[in-house]
Amino acid sequence: MDGETTIQELKDKMQAFCEERDWDQFHGAKDLAIGVITEASEILEHFRFKSEEQIVELFANPDKKTAISEEMADVLILLARMAQKYDVDLSEAYRDKMAKNEKKYPVEKAKGSNKKYNEL
Repeated sequence: MDGETTIQELKDKMQAFCEERDWDQFHGAKDLAIGVITEASEILEHFRFKSEEQIVELFANPDKKTAISEEMADVLILLARMAQKYDVDLSEAYRDKMAKNEKKYPVEKAKGSNKKYNEL
C-alpha cells in the first residue's frame, strides 16, 4: 500500500480523525514533537540489548513485527499531524534534505563509512 498512499492522504485522514475528537487543543508543535520522541523510544525498546541476529528474529515473528510496525506507525501519525497542522510539505522537505545529504555525504567519500559528514 505504500505505493498507493500519498502523504497528503495520511495528513487528511489524521486531520479528520483529530477534528472529530476535538484534539486540536492538545496538538501544539511542542506536544506533537514530544509524542514523536516518546513513540520513537517505544520502537527502540524492542531492540535494546539485542544482537543483529535477534533483531532479524524479531522481524521474522509476525506478532513482534506487528508490535514494532504499530510503534513506527505512531511516529508517522504524529509527524503527519504536525505537518498537517503547520503546513509542512513533507515530500518537499524530504527532497530538500536528501539534496543536502547528497552534498554532505558524497559517494566517493562516504561509501562504506559511518563517519559524520564533518569527519569525512
